[in-house]
Amino acid sequence: MYFLIFRYGPMYGVQIAFKDFNLFQGINGSEWIGFDAFREVFGMKEFYSSLRNTFMLNFLDLIVSFPAPIILAIMLYEVKSVWFKKISQTLLYIPHFISWVIIGGIVYQLFGNQSGMVNGLLESMGLNPIPFLTEKNPWLITYLFTGVWQSAGWGTILYLAALTGVNRELFEAAEVDGATRMKKILYITLPSIKPTIITLLILNLGKMVSIGFDRPYIIGNTAVREYSDVLSTFVYRIGLESGQYTLATVVGLFQAVVGLVFILGSNYISKKVTGDGIL
Repeated sequence: MYFLIFRYGPMYGVQIAFKDFNLFQGINGSEWIGFDAFREVFGMKEFYSSLRNTFMLNFLDLIVSFPAPIILAIMLYEVKSVWFKKISQTLLYIPHFISWVIIGGIVYQLFGNQSGMVNGLLESMGLNPIPFLTEKNPWLITYLFTGVWQSAGWGTILYLAALTGVNRELFEAAEVDGATRMKKILYITLPSIKPTIITLLILNLGKMVSIGFDRPYIIGNTAVREYSDVLSTFVYRIGLESGQYTLATVVGLFQAVVGLVFILGSNYISKKVTGDGIL
């Protein structure tokens, strides 16, 4: 029922991409224009710069944010103290439930150029302030760090769930054989969660051209717009601010088709290399 209403139902609106959509005439009353809107979007420089930024931010996120939950899950799994493990899990999960609007406020309070607490501390120590939010490299680091902080704890749930199914006798046998903790992680823990890692990696690769609106829009600003403008903010500008619904739908359809190609391609490669896939 969920997929029928929220996934397949909205696909009816995809035809807007091939029509000169008029809000008052509706979808059925609007005139067909074929691929004219696609030619217009693909001729816009802003589209390619936002596409480049989307790829760049997603690729960096994949490198930095994807391994973080795996590392956290392994670390928590190795902790023997039950109370410490429960408190750690709770503290790590909390950021996932905080709105990006609030997180954005925290980021600006901490890393703002003029009033940020971190720069205030640096200046009190006689050091130069760091332009965390107004220059490319510091902004990228801030963007990635914020993403890891917000999502890594929640992502560990899946890996911890996978680890609960590991046979403890394997670890006991490894200890009898004199295996170190690192060897047990390399030869027992990681192979045990390999299917989960591959599944999530394929799903993440399928989102390489899709990116959430909140994070780049809230943490970004005019000083770093050259790097923070992504497809979702591009769609917001041309779709809602400019009222060009046809162009916004074209970009959305483009993201869906490219995402499908990425999922099928990564699944094919994964099956060839590891023998595991999701399809």
